[in-house]
Amino acid sequence: MKNIFGDKNMDNLYKCIATLKTKDDCKKFFEDLCTVSELKAMAQRLEVAKMLNDKVVYHEISQKTGASTATISRVNKCIYYGNGGYKKAICNLED
Repeated sequence: MKNIFGDKNMDNLYKCIATLKTKDDCKKFFEDLCTVSELKAMAQRLEVAKMLNDKVVYHEISQKTGASTATISRVNKCIYYGNGGYKKAICNLED
């Protein structure tokens, strides 16, 4: 199976995102790039990550965000065993 995270196209996507300087630039780019459903799913996962970081229990997270317990569990796994992306993003939001 090909590793999509090492793909040149993925590398170009990450480079492109890293060049965006303002929230408005990011908004325009992501609204062009993604469907409404994709954006809502990403925003939901970020909110789930913030709540997990604040030690909110799964049931409450599910009620407040509408996320399934499978989604919450996946985000939680990424927070604790992933590459630190959620932690970095959440920390950047708090600054």
